[in-house]
Formats: sequence, C-alpha cells, structure tokens
Amino acid sequence: MLRKAGFVLIRSRKHEVWWKQDPDGTEHYVLVSHQHGKDIPPNIFAKMLRQAGLSRDEFERLRRDP
Repeated sequence: MLRKAGFVLIRSRKHEVWWKQDPDGTEHYVLVSHQHGKDIPPNIFAKMLRQAGLSRDEFERLRRDP
C-alpha cells in the first residue's frame, strides 16, 4: 500500500523504512516492523497511517484499487 501511495523503500533490515516527499516538501517516513505473518496491532497501524499522512479512507481506497 505504501508503494501505491508513492513511497519508496529505503531500508529493509529488522524494520523497513519507507520514504515519500510531498509536492510542498513535506517528508514522510514510515517504519514497518516485520510481523512474520501476524496482524499489525490496531494502535501500531494507526501510528503508521499518521506517519504516512494517510487517512483510513485513503488507505481503504488504495487497498481496493488494483
């Protein structure tokens, strides 16, 4: 979903770091912990959406688009 939102993967070790720069120059960094097949806890997911600057509706729209 982050790639679909315009993010690029800049590091993948214990955690992935995704980066995106908005047209106004705002930079977003999203830290993604490898969950090894587990669901992301709701509080962590909400934090990731805030880091990405995405609303829940925007995320759902990206999820539905091919």
